[in-house]
Amino acid sequence: MHLRRLESHEVSLHRELRLRALRDAPDSFGEAAAEAALRPLAYWEGLTRSVTEPGPHVMFLAVEAELVVGSTYGLRDQDRSEAGRVGGMWVDPAWRRRGVGGTLLQAVFGWARERGLNRLGLWAPAHSPTALALYRHAGFRENGNRRPLATNPALQIIELEAPL
Repeated sequence: MHLRRLESHEVSLHRELRLRALRDAPDSFGEAAAEAALRPLAYWEGLTRSVTEPGPHVMFLAVEAELVVGSTYGLRDQDRSEAGRVGGMWVDPAWRRRGVGGTLLQAVFGWARERGLNRLGLWAPAHSPTALALYRHAGFRENGNRRPLATNPALQIIELEAPL
């Protein structure tokens, strides 16, 4: 397995990966697959540009023999210029518990350090002990913030942060 960044011409791949993640783990993300699938091509082109052109965001892909087995975003925090965020973390079910998630997180940590950021944050499903264990192992800790999951208000998401 190796990591690479999403490239600007990979709009269809970006859309496909995001929809795979949303369908695989509907109670882990703040948007529904059906809603995302209806978005126009222009939305996906803009989103792809935002993580491939030089700027505040990036998308990392974990690839095994041309198959993308995981992905995540590194995002500049909109509210705190010294912080970044991990977003959209997803690993294909067949590749979980093989170190893919940890490798993706380390890529985001490296990206954030290169930009001089001093911390990373993320929102994680409180009902997923596996995801929480991955984030805690990488150094993330709960900061006390919780809120209902937008797509299923019966579930909670919790905010975690890690110093760089």
